[in-house]
Amino acid sequence: MDNSLPAVNIMGVRIHNVTMQEALAHLSGMLSRGERGYVVTPNAEIVYLGRRDEAAREVLNGAALSVPDGIGVVRAASVYGTPVREKVAGVELAENLLPELVAQEKSLYILGAKPGVAERAAKNLTQKYPGLKIAGVHDGYFKEDAEVLPGIRESGAAVCFVCLGCPKQEFWMRKNLEASGCCLMLGVGGSVDIYAGEAQRAPKIFIRLGLEWFYRLLRQPSRIGRMMSLPKFLLLAMGDRITGKKWSDEK
Repeated sequence: MDNSLPAVNIMGVRIHNVTMQEALAHLSGMLSRGERGYVVTPNAEIVYLGRRDEAAREVLNGAALSVPDGIGVVRAASVYGTPVREKVAGVELAENLLPELVAQEKSLYILGAKPGVAERAAKNLTQKYPGLKIAGVHDGYFKEDAEVLPGIRESGAAVCFVCLGCPKQEFWMRKNLEASGCCLMLGVGGSVDIYAGEAQRAPKIFIRLGLEWFYRLLRQPSRIGRMMSLPKFLLLAMGDRITGKKWSDEK
């Protein structure tokens, strides 16, 4: 965790209080200096996991950058009286980093999703960002790290998008960052499906109004159980504020 960046504490999980442009500038600087680190993008579910699981909290708090990916985290920060300046969606942060990779002539590895999806994502991204170098891809259906780590290391990729789902991807990044040879690993969940055209984000009006979760619920009513975690999460935050509960964000 980079302590030089301003941060807030949400249920023991440190979230960097940065804008999208500040987050990109920080990652660009790390790339140009050859510094290593992994990036996490906590939403309400991930922060709640960190609240109840010390090992998960330690992994989240060990990240070089942790951005508020979700309206639940943004609103919880306000409940605690430590508002963040804006939501920084992981899917956007990862894609916005690609022009910097082109400018620095560095390459990307994509890890995750079903067989064939990472390949389609790579094709779409290289068409959208001319000059982008894809060092390699691998699906998320591997059993042993040794099945993928040598390929990532030998590819020479500077950045790896790790899309294995939470908390698997966060633990995987911390464990394998050094061995991968990458400067940066970004844990961005289902983003590869979006880049591949397998899934779609909510329309901009829903995103702007903080209702992306509601759009997902309309598209997939079966997600109602998961969506109920958002109001529960905010109620927990309100309870902490009322009782004056203090959370430590030390690893």
